[in-house]
Amino acid sequence: MDASISKKLFLRKETMNCIAMIPARYASTRFPGKLMQMLGNKTVIRHTYDNTVKTGLFDKVIVVTDSQIIYDEINSNGGDVMMSHKNHESGSDRIAEAVENLDVELVINVQGDEPFVQKAPLKKLLDIFKDDESKQIQVASLMQIIKDKKNIEDPNFVKVAVDLRMNALFFSRNVIPFPREPSLSITYYEHIGVYAFRKHALMNFTHWPVTPLEAAEKIECLRYLEHGISLRMVLTEYMGVEIDTPEDLLLANKRLV
Repeated sequence: MDASISKKLFLRKETMNCIAMIPARYASTRFPGKLMQMLGNKTVIRHTYDNTVKTGLFDKVIVVTDSQIIYDEINSNGGDVMMSHKNHESGSDRIAEAVENLDVELVINVQGDEPFVQKAPLKKLLDIFKDDESKQIQVASLMQIIKDKKNIEDPNFVKVAVDLRMNALFFSRNVIPFPREPSLSITYYEHIGVYAFRKHALMNFTHWPVTPLEAAEKIECLRYLEHGISLRMVLTEYMGVEIDTPEDLLLANKRLV
């Protein structure tokens, strides 16, 4: 992190109740450099940043990246951005490094490839913590109902099974629950990778090594479940188009029209 950003974010001793962090990795297996692709007249990462700021829900919105290209893109357009200095297994690890020295209570992880981020789902997520006076909830995340059989069976769509209190039981790229009895009507939920953490829960996460189920499924939130930490799931409607492939980018550009 350069000295000016360090001074701006860390040395003024500002206490913040809630911040949004946007982890932004340049490399991507399925779509390299996707965050710097043009979506209309702006890059994907700028749409995500600007729309997160536009919600007005956060004391600060910060992009955290390992890429000088993404850093320059946000910085040159007047946004708050930080460089991460370590190699990270997940976006949560990346933002944990960034918030370690910030005085903040709640941290929201908004994925960099969600350019159509909206206020309503994020507010619903934050309200879970406002209503939790005993501070029992440490981590929460978003989900939506999926009905398309193709998407239910697609490993790129992470599914979540929940208990009767809407706490996550398991996350998987496989179909969960498995329809052993075809006559039953089953509700399937897709996990939307937007998280809200109490800061101490996020810092605990980053000090734990990658867990076996997390490594097998490549789903970072399984690390919490494997350590016995509940995730409260919040049902919402889809926030937009997640940019994972060139086809997603085409779909997103059509949505702008």
